[in-house]
Formats: sequence, C-alpha cells, structure tokens
Amino acid sequence: MDERVSKVDPKLLELLVCPLSKARLSFSRETSELVSEKAKLAYPIRDGVPIMLVSEARRIEE
Repeated sequence: MDERVSKVDPKLLELLVCPLSKARLSFSRETSELVSEKAKLAYPIRDGVPIMLVSEARRIEE
C-alpha cells in the first residue's frame, strides 16, 4: 500500500465528521478509509485526500 495513502494527519481526523450523521470518524489502516460507525459508511482516501461524499462512500456490513 502506498505510504501517502495509509496515513491520515491526526489533526485532520479531529476536524472531519461524517457528512451524513455528523459523527466522528475513525481511520481504518487496513482499507485506507475513514469510517463512520454511526452511518455505517466508509469514505475512501485517494492520493492522500479524504473523499467526503456520501455517494462515494462504501456501505459497511454489520
């Protein structure tokens, strides 16, 4: 996995929230995504940039 994609600035993570639920996000190192447990969505990170669009998010199965 590309090192640029596998890390997220902790300060950025503190500021970002899920656009749907407004809940805090956690970073998944395995999938390189920002995860909203409340909305059950995972937002991709492309070239080091979080894509915070619900239409681009992946549904998380229970």
